[in-house]
Amino acid sequence: MSFIQLAKRRYSVRNYTSQPVEEEKLGAILEAGRVAPTGANVQPQRILLLREKDSLERLKKAANVFGAPAVLVVCGDVSAAWTRPFDGKNILDIDLSIVTDHMMLAATDLGLGTLWVCYFDPEIIKKEFNLPENIVPVNILAVGYASGEPQSADRHEKERKPLKETVFYESF
Repeated sequence: MSFIQLAKRRYSVRNYTSQPVEEEKLGAILEAGRVAPTGANVQPQRILLLREKDSLERLKKAANVFGAPAVLVVCGDVSAAWTRPFDGKNILDIDLSIVTDHMMLAATDLGLGTLWVCYFDPEIIKKEFNLPENIVPVNILAVGYASGEPQSADRHEKERKPLKETVFYESF
């Protein structure tokens, strides 16, 4: 399958079966995050893998992951992230989004469904999972086997803006 076919196949899953995600598949997903590029290769990602019932229940206090049997809380070390010298922009969110995207697409390639969650209370996650002061949660990736029919890979023709609305050549 080509990359564009894989990207089009991925969709936001909001209903999962109770089937656990196999260790080998979780390992492959985590490896995809490990090899993701980060600014100046500083690798500030710190990923919290949640699978135990108690952990998933505690996560419910902060976020809805729609019953996913595995959740990756993508955190980052703010003190380790690269900062652009021209304007002082810390690129932690960018790095962690690249890591999350790599893991999300790897999961899709393995036949798993995912949901990228940004609607969560970071303070609850920090407290419930004992995050050190320099570690912040940025993204949550719910992972599991989708229940129900997958969304059509052709949906992008209707749901996405055409390139002429989003791409500008040489100047705006």
